[in-house]
Amino acid sequence: MSRPRVVIVGAGFAGYQTARTLARLTRNKADIVLLNPTDYFLYLPLLPQVAAGVLEPRRVTVSLTGTLPSVRLVLGEADGIDLEARTVHYTDPEGDGGTLSYDRLVLAVGSVNKLLPVPGVAEHAHGFRGLPEALYLRDHVTRQIELAAATDDFKSCSSRCTFVVVGAGYTGTEVAAQGQLFTDQLVRKRPLREGLRPRWLLLDIAPRVLPELDERLSTTADRVLRQRGVDVRTGTSVEEATSTGVRLSDGEFVDTRTLVWCVGVRPDPLVAGVGRPMERGRLLVDPYLQVPGHPEVFACGDAAAVPDLEKPGEYTAMTAQHAWRHGKVAGHNVAASFGVGTRRAYRHRDLGFVVDLGGVKAAANPLGIPLSGPLAGVVTRGYHLAAMPGNRVRVAADWLLDAVLPRQGVQLGLVRSWSVPLESASPELARVAGGPEKRGTAAGGDGSFANSGAAGLGGSGVPRVSRAEASAVRDQGDRPPQDPDALAPRDPDAPRAPAPGRPAAPAGSRPADSDSARPAGAAPDGPTPRGPAEQTGPGPDKPAAPAPVRPDEGES
Repeated sequence: MSRPRVVIVGAGFAGYQTARTLARLTRNKADIVLLNPTDYFLYLPLLPQVAAGVLEPRRVTVSLTGTLPSVRLVLGEADGIDLEARTVHYTDPEGDGGTLSYDRLVLAVGSVNKLLPVPGVAEHAHGFRGLPEALYLRDHVTRQIELAAATDDFKSCSSRCTFVVVGAGYTGTEVAAQGQLFTDQLVRKRPLREGLRPRWLLLDIAPRVLPELDERLSTTADRVLRQRGVDVRTGTSVEEATSTGVRLSDGEFVDTRTLVWCVGVRPDPLVAGVGRPMERGRLLVDPYLQVPGHPEVFACGDAAAVPDLEKPGEYTAMTAQHAWRHGKVAGHNVAASFGVGTRRAYRHRDLGFVVDLGGVKAAANPLGIPLSGPLAGVVTRGYHLAAMPGNRVRVAADWLLDAVLPRQGVQLGLVRSWSVPLESASPELARVAGGPEKRGTAAGGDGSFANSGAAGLGGSGVPRVSRAEASAVRDQGDRPPQDPDALAPRDPDAPRAPAPGRPAAPAGSRPADSDSARPAGAAPDGPTPRGPAEQTGPGPDKPAAPAPVRPDEGES
């Protein structure tokens, strides 16, 4: 008798935990297939430390094949689901299509950057949902400091040294906190013009930073940020983003080359094509994480609207804390559908949250006990080490080295601005020149899929360039992705001849890698804090050890 096949789509906090739990319970009694665009699980809560040069990129990535030996990994992005035929269609990294049949399906596709209708944001801002975006931001910030130190123009120097972060949730707060420390270290070896120092602005329409958390944690984070020199502006948003700066809701125009968009997340658009009832873009499921009418289909993480049994009438928030716990329950219930154990409804209890503010500073409330300062820093880092499913020794070693050695302020130039557009349904992947088309919106019932600004190959086989990429090319001087030389390192500010049929970029145009501005602190679709090891987004997933949970930007 053949073994039943379980297909898990997505390896974020929910998908990874589902695969791990199911493999442990079934003990090779089921064929478990994990479909994911990358061969690693991303521990999103530590991504700000990658952008700030504290951790090397591979430290926050956990090998799927190395930690899930009994699970078969299929590299690819799902672009169509046929519930009647019980198949999942996908496109692999080289553009070839494939189909997976299933007896049980688990949808754990997570979330993507949340966009708002603010002029210029899509063209000039960059999100912070994947490893490519973190690598790009680190290079971009380093480059701006180096260019600022080399110029004699005061206005240009000030503009390059001004960094705007929109959204004071978990991600935005940590990016600003870590970023200020990073740039302060960079200017020690590259002094700026007299009277100038790196300036970070953290904007949010909410009345306080970390609005999803206890007010005591918010107060602690706000105090640390202001003491460090971060310009925290609550009740403020971005009304327009341009190539030279952002216009705020109070009328002020801030000259900047950097806009980091951390407004929140939205469910992956794939689930909209499933054709089942939705709740604000999330697939409705019952307390057992099953899709009504299709008991063989489960959904969890940011893409699922899971009833909150502790708060009747509400749904669990899009946090890593929930995503990690969803995955564990989904694994148990899938196994129960094969006769292994009994199914269980999803219930949760918050263990607290942790927010790393860089250096020895943090804000935490493990088990409801508010902490700040070095003690909170120890608890926060201890929690992350306990929550990570791998790389603990390497992460601890990087933390130790960062405490005794200066950071390496170098730009590798591996990720270009057009490679990480804000409008992307796959923030975990950087676009490459001439690469296959990425899905832009959910697949239709017929297996076809639409494009929402993604670059790639059109039906005619001709490369398309999205608005974000075109803007990046125009502003920065990077060549368009369809140009084979686009991957060659270039000086962002070096003039180049205009492409055939295209006018030369105006003098003084801003480097394409400048991130765009977005409305400060647009409220997310639900807390995007990181939770224990779950937050692939807000809160790391927390495999074991009841360390404080911290919300994040949703599951990765």
